[in-house]
Amino acid sequence: MSEPKIYADFHNLDDSNRLRLTCAGTREDLERQGIELREGLVLTFYMDDADDRGDPDELRTEGIVHYDESESTWVASVDWSAIRHASDEMPSRPGGSGPLESGPMSRDGLTTSRPGGPPSAVGEFRHQT
Repeated sequence: MSEPKIYADFHNLDDSNRLRLTCAGTREDLERQGIELREGLVLTFYMDDADDRGDPDELRTEGIVHYDESESTWVASVDWSAIRHASDEMPSRPGGSGPLESGPMSRDGLTTSRPGGPPSAVGEFRHQT
C-alpha cells in the first residue's frame, strides 16, 4: 500500500511560508483517508501541475504538521527546495533502460525546464524564510 497523499494549495501560505491546510481538497483527502491532523505528523502533500505536453504531473513534497495558535488553523512546514514532480519519482523508463529523463534544475533546485517546453510551475515557489 502506498503512503497517503494529501492535496494542498501550494499558493495558500501563512506569513512563515507554511502551507495552510484549510482548502476543501485538503479536508476531503484527510477525511477520505481517515487521517486526523496532529502536531509533528509527517505527510506527503501534492498539487496539480502538468508537464510540457500538458499531461498531468502533480507536484509533491513532504511537510510536518503544526497547529498555529495565532491563526487557529493547521499548517505544514515544507522544505520548498524538495518539491518534485510525480514523474521524477518513477524509478526507470518502461523497458528498464535507465532513469527517466528529467529537465535541468537551476542552482536553487526549484526551477525546472522540461526539454522542448516552458519552465514548470515549480519555478513559482521561491519562498524565502
